[in-house]
Amino acid sequence: MIKSWLSRYARRRRLLAAALAALAVISTFFAIRPATPVTTALVATRDLSPGPLRPGDLRAVPLNHPPAGAVRTTASGQILATPMRKGEPLTDVRLLRTFPLSPGLVATPVRISDPAAAALLSPGSTISVLATMSEGNPMAAHPVAEGVTVITIPASTRQSTTGNERGALVVLGTTPAQAAALAAAQAHGHLAITIETNQQ
Repeated sequence: MIKSWLSRYARRRRLLAAALAALAVISTFFAIRPATPVTTALVATRDLSPGPLRPGDLRAVPLNHPPAGAVRTTASGQILATPMRKGEPLTDVRLLRTFPLSPGLVATPVRISDPAAAALLSPGSTISVLATMSEGNPMAAHPVAEGVTVITIPASTRQSTTGNERGALVVLGTTPAQAAALAAAQAHGHLAITIETNQQ
C-alpha cells in the first residue's frame, strides 16, 4: 500500500516538474522576444471620397501592425483613388500617380470617347479637349478647354480597350470655368483630344 502511494506520488512530482519546466520555457520566450515595433502611419480623420487630399483629411497615429504600403508622411495634394472610412490607414495603392496641381486650378475628371487616344497620355501631358454634339451636325467639333495638363490617369483607364463604348477617364488640371464648360460638353456630346506636349 505504501509502495503504491509512493509510486503515485513520484509520478505526480514528475508531471508537476514537467509542467513547471514548460511554464519556465514559455515565460523565458515572452521575456526575451523583441517588442513589437510601433510605426506611425496616416489614417483618415473622417470618411473620405475619391479626389484631391486636403490638409486635415489625414492624421498620423502609432500602429503596432500597419498594413503593407502604409503611407507615413504627408499626402496632402495627392489624389485619392477610392473612398476611405474614418480611421482607416492610407496605403500607397490608394493614391493615383499624379502631376502637381498648380494653384488656382481644380482636378476635373473627363471621359474621352476614344480609349486608344487616352492611352497615349501620361501625367504631365498637355492637351486640348474638343467636343462633338450628339445632336445637330455630328462632324462639327469645337474646342472646350485648350492647353490643359493631365493630372492623373486612373488604373482602370490604363486597362481599357478600344471596344470600351464609355470611353476612358482622365483627370485634368483646369480653371473652374473650364471645368464647367467640360461638364456641359460631356452632358450633351462626346469629348476628343489633341495632344500638344508630353513631359513624361
